[in-house]
Amino acid sequence: MTTQENIARWRSLPPEEKLRRRWEAIPLDVAQSMAFEREPVPMERITATLARIEPPALLKPRTGS
Repeated sequence: MTTQENIARWRSLPPEEKLRRRWEAIPLDVAQSMAFEREPVPMERITATLARIEPPALLKPRTGS
């Protein structure tokens, strides 16, 4: 798949899916950044911290009325 195809695929995703993917990528992004700075942090610790943070409203399951 080319870069242009990847960009087009990303742009075609609904906003909720984009947000979900970004949210799920946070632990790995933080771990890689900390390792790059020579201050590695266990993924479990990052994941536990993220679990305590309230997700954005678009990620919360909708309840039907």
